[in-house]
Amino acid sequence: MDYSLLGPTGVKVSKICLGTATFGVAPPAQEAERLVHAALDLGINFFDTANVYGASPTFDRPGAPPAAERETAEQILGRALAGRRDDVVIATKSGERRFDPAAGLSRRYIIRQVEQSLRRLGTDYIDLYYAHFPDPDTPLDQTLAVYDDLVRQGKLRYVALSNHPAWQVTHALWIADDRHLVSAPVCVQVKYNLIDRAAERELAPACVRFGLSIVPFGPLHGGLLAGTRIQERDIQGDQRFGGSGFTETELEVGRAVERLSQDWSLQPYQVSLAWLLSRPAVASAIVGAETVEEVIANATAADVELDQARLDALTALRASDDN
Repeated sequence: MDYSLLGPTGVKVSKICLGTATFGVAPPAQEAERLVHAALDLGINFFDTANVYGASPTFDRPGAPPAAERETAEQILGRALAGRRDDVVIATKSGERRFDPAAGLSRRYIIRQVEQSLRRLGTDYIDLYYAHFPDPDTPLDQTLAVYDDLVRQGKLRYVALSNHPAWQVTHALWIADDRHLVSAPVCVQVKYNLIDRAAERELAPACVRFGLSIVPFGPLHGGLLAGTRIQERDIQGDQRFGGSGFTETELEVGRAVERLSQDWSLQPYQVSLAWLLSRPAVASAIVGAETVEEVIANATAADVELDQARLDALTALRASDDN
């Protein structure tokens, strides 16, 4: 496993980060613990979760227990990491409002969610804490102020922004500098892959300019960039999160990646992840593996280096003119 520096922190994180959004569903809780242990054995030290992962209706699937009867992903992850806390970097987040109208980025909500996450994870500190989504009802300076308090209390080590546009990231850095906060954002999380490249317009240049890392989620675009066999699954693409399947233009890119991978004697997931990890500011890619076999396979991408001609061939692939 290869490692990258996370923004300006000096902390080294594995280039493959294990995502836990569907823990408790796919994989089930017991299998999820095995998956975490397999990741640790592979040298993965970076784990991503959230206060709403696992036990929210978004992740419901036929055959899985209903959301109200499932453990949260944080609980499952915390139990799996028992005895290994000092070896890992745990990222979690709060602020998604789909299931809780009181959610957001207010002082009251954040403090309560941090305390609950600490209990569920079985730890007394969180390495990296994201604002999950922008909150139009709470001024950004108020959110950064409570993060600063929690960092000073030792409950958070670093803070970050998820799903925020470049202008808000820049604004947050300006606020932190102007008010001499110790908790300026160190990285951003955003959907980013060979098919979805909106992050390259403004967010990536801003991160390069200000020294922040990008930690992409959805690096395999719902599994399509791991191979078009994903279409054989009953649940595919964003259907895992209550969304839609793949468009024909997306499938065209997936098929092109398969052809190139075959020519290069590599697997599509290796090629797709290696391309993403080569992009400016990208430190680690969050893979939502559902089986031990998937996490083992995805981990191999961290050691794949593509020459410039191959990177250029992949970069030339486009799902649509607006990506």
